[in-house]
Amino acid sequence: MLSLTDCLDFCGLDDSEIDAIAEHEHLPPIVAAELGNTLLQSEEGVCRLYDMVLDTMKQALERGSTLKVDRLSRVYQRLHATHPLPQYPQFPA
Repeated sequence: MLSLTDCLDFCGLDDSEIDAIAEHEHLPPIVAAELGNTLLQSEEGVCRLYDMVLDTMKQALERGSTLKVDRLSRVYQRLHATHPLPQYPQFPA
């Protein structure tokens, strides 16, 4: 049987990124870790992770929760450092 720590270690995201997914999707951390692992398997999924963090950050900003915005900003920066957004080719004008 896998523990929560095993799942978190396996998923490729850190605790704060998992917490952000869990908060956005209203999931327990172990389910958020599974979702995060699945999302990392595709470019669209990585984009969805960014959207989750930005959406939660926007909600915190609207509520005036600057501490949460700061925390999520660090989550976004770590996500960007470890799982950069995909680069799509530019189409000629």
